[in-house]
Amino acid sequence: MVGRFGSKEKCSDQRLVSLPLSHIQVIMKSSLEVSSINQEALVLMDKAVEFLVQYLAIYSYKHASGKKKKALIYSDLSNTAEEWETFQFLADILPKKILGSKYLKMLKEEKGEGEVDEEEEEEEDE
Repeated sequence: MVGRFGSKEKCSDQRLVSLPLSHIQVIMKSSLEVSSINQEALVLMDKAVEFLVQYLAIYSYKHASGKKKKALIYSDLSNTAEEWETFQFLADILPKKILGSKYLKMLKEEKGEGEVDEEEEEEEDE
């Protein structure tokens, strides 16, 4: 593979996603069932997370709503997490963005307070 500046790069040597091992270790130790983590397990988990993030990004980019886009945006990731069974475990982490006013309206409807009158809705929009 030829890189941006004409130098040859091996695809396997490229690390598109780089996560600090210390952060992965903190996340792993946050589980009550984990008492200690050896270095090999930490490195394997790092690689697994790297592959997951790359796969999510590539899949989201390929299935983005605008095929001519040159960038991956949050809504692409959110749609992937919501619509594709493989990534549904990420739906809570990557929720669809909504306006605060719409969220408040949804909360009121869930509580059974009924319809929000137009004056309140106009105030929330401002």
